[in-house]
Amino acid sequence: MARVINTNTPGKRRGHLMRTVAEIQRRLLQKSSVDGEVKDMLAMVVFCLREVCATVQETSNVWDERGYWKKAAEFEMEWEWATEMTNEIETILHREAWDKLPDIIMGLAARVSKIKITRLTRDESLWKGCFLKLIGNGE
Repeated sequence: MARVINTNTPGKRRGHLMRTVAEIQRRLLQKSSVDGEVKDMLAMVVFCLREVCATVQETSNVWDERGYWKKAAEFEMEWEWATEMTNEIETILHREAWDKLPDIIMGLAARVSKIKITRLTRDESLWKGCFLKLIGNGE
């Protein structure tokens, strides 16, 4: 029997999610006012960053099991910003504190600045309805 190799690694998933966040951040910069699409895009960023946090934990657990606890701890600290950013965006969405939105968008820009985007590949249907999903679940 052949060995099964999982090509959907946490790192690949994290890269895909961060690319999505980067594209959304670029689109948010083009918006002049807060509308339904902005809320949906921010909610999608929340969902993406939650998944990023899950992949970080998954990677960290593997390293812990192998005895690389220091490497795991450093990796978790490197990505700690994602949890904080998720909480900040959720607070903005729930409280409608739109005055804090520019700071968040610029904070995202700092985190995704190394991601090269020559063409936007994520479709708007990806985040359509995400705000209602976020608010509806009470998350």
